[in-house]
Amino acid sequence: MTLSTTLSRPTTLPRPARIGALCLTAAAPLFLLANVVTALGWRNPPFSWATHNISDLGNVHCGVWDTPRPRYVCSPWHPLMNASFVLTALLLIVGFVLAWRLLCHGVAPRVAAWLFLLAAVGYALAGAYPADVNENLHFLAALLILVLGNIGLPLAAFAPAGTVLGEIRPLTLVAAVVALAGSVLFLTQQPLGIGVGAMERVAAFPFLIWASCVGVFLLVRSRTPRRVPVS
Repeated sequence: MTLSTTLSRPTTLPRPARIGALCLTAAAPLFLLANVVTALGWRNPPFSWATHNISDLGNVHCGVWDTPRPRYVCSPWHPLMNASFVLTALLLIVGFVLAWRLLCHGVAPRVAAWLFLLAAVGYALAGAYPADVNENLHFLAALLILVLGNIGLPLAAFAPAGTVLGEIRPLTLVAAVVALAGSVLFLTQQPLGIGVGAMERVAAFPFLIWASCVGVFLLVRSRTPRRVPVS
């Protein structure tokens, strides 16, 4: 008969999984910081979070860009933005690969993880091929991120209870709803009063923020003592 409970030692993350969790944790802060810093380099006109796309920060030439929605683009610090695209991709790929065994319980989460890796490839493509250098490959990158990556979020919510992704299901569902709604509205150019550029961020940022939250959760979970019965 169980008489009392006591605290067990925290679950220890294997070293590869810990490195993976740290990579995932760093992905969103790095990318968001690069967005802010690169935007500060704009002068005339200043960068508009409502009007300009994320990709505008990485364009290598100055001039009017995008025929359907013309806007002046001139990003002096575009190398920083494009480097952040590629580094974010590396952090996501290393993070998901090294934490794979902890995240991929069940068919749907495994499919989701593959979609997340494809989204990470999208970030690498976006950095390697800015929109005004190779528009077709850059558009492919956007589809990998905003479509495949965001479809992975609701699939990740099907993780079994008691698993890592199962424990953060509410967060995953919120990220999925926001990201998918943002993707549909952005791809159909429906700004809903906040601007097309802002809507792109509604579509793109939830996945990155969710991935970083997964990394934080893995690290915190490994440090949290758990109660076990003592007979």
